[in-house]
Amino acid sequence: MKKTAFIAIVGKPNVGKSSILNNMLGQKIAIVSSKPQTTRTRIMGILTEGETQLVFIDTPGLLKPVNELGKYMVRSVNESVSGVDACLLVTEAGKPVSPADRDLIDKFKALGIPAVLAINKIDLIQDKTVIMQQILSYTQLFDFEAVVPVSAKNGNAIDELKDELKKLAFEGEHFFESDALTDQPEKILAAEMIREKLLRLLDKEIPHGTAVVVERMKAREDSDIIDIDATIFCEKPTHKGIIIGKGGAMLKKIGSYSRQDMENFFQCKVNLTTWVKVKEDWRNREGLLRSLGFDSKDFM
Repeated sequence: MKKTAFIAIVGKPNVGKSSILNNMLGQKIAIVSSKPQTTRTRIMGILTEGETQLVFIDTPGLLKPVNELGKYMVRSVNESVSGVDACLLVTEAGKPVSPADRDLIDKFKALGIPAVLAINKIDLIQDKTVIMQQILSYTQLFDFEAVVPVSAKNGNAIDELKDELKKLAFEGEHFFESDALTDQPEKILAAEMIREKLLRLLDKEIPHGTAVVVERMKAREDSDIIDIDATIFCEKPTHKGIIIGKGGAMLKKIGSYSRQDMENFFQCKVNLTTWVKVKEDWRNREGLLRSLGFDSKDFM
């Protein structure tokens, strides 16, 4: 008997939502960074094991918006929660219940959505009584279907988490092929791989003021090579100089690391060409946000 469920992965920024998704899938489809607000859009990951298919929606961290992009991210979370069968709330071990988590729990209650709580980064906590107290704090607020302390870093208890989530699936046909991993177009995946390197290699506010668009992605007919042309947009001319680096060194490093990820994912050679362009204050300009791929309905 086939079973399926759509599950939104929610929580405040930088608690490891994307890392948990990648770990459950056994394949990296969502970018990961130590910086908050890494995920900007709803990324769908698909896990099919036996007769059960779980469709995960990895959402941006819930935060107070300070620009139009932030408003888009908050709407993305709210829409994801209201349109799924269940939620996976991710929080960080040793941290108190945050206002963002309380808001999400209120949404679970209002919508009658079942939820599982994953307490991530348990590898950083020596005193496990802290985690027990944290579990008590959350379960007093909501009747979670299960609470699973995990470590996305070392994979601890990820299988147990998957088993608990599978219990939320209901009888029904699968929506995707059994070997599908994501609904994201290859151009989006390639662009996100580049943006991840910007987050990792650049400091402070600069990477959050960047966006990446893959303008062209085409496989060569006579060889096992994909040509990818990508443009990195930033907000200030000074940022452009930093992204390019002295003698183009930083842009070369970004391209080299991105190409390695692309070749591992697409399983072929990649010829990657990148440009850097300035679009001032793009995070507050709805027209530019639409042109960069953010859904126009989220700005209505």
